[in-house]
Amino acid sequence: MKNDFLKLLKKKAQGYKVDEVVEEYVNDDQDGLKLIKRKVTQKYIPPDLSAAKLLLDLEPNISDMTDQEIMEEIKRLKAQIQEELKNGNN
Repeated sequence: MKNDFLKLLKKKAQGYKVDEVVEEYVNDDQDGLKLIKRKVTQKYIPPDLSAAKLLLDLEPNISDMTDQEIMEEIKRLKAQIQEELKNGNN
């Protein structure tokens, strides 16, 4: 759950695109509702500075870490990058 939260926070901090769908229906006596118009617009959501600040606050401060903790964090980040490249995530 923590990883999902961090992914969403990172997405919000960086900005993202979303598809906005508007559909118009008409009431048809025989079939019920009938779709007559569908409009899909791609909308850009700009980066959120408060999300970026929160993300930075959640990241470990390297000056407070021991050498061992830094090496473990480097290994963790390398593994995370490899996993994201393997899955094709940005």
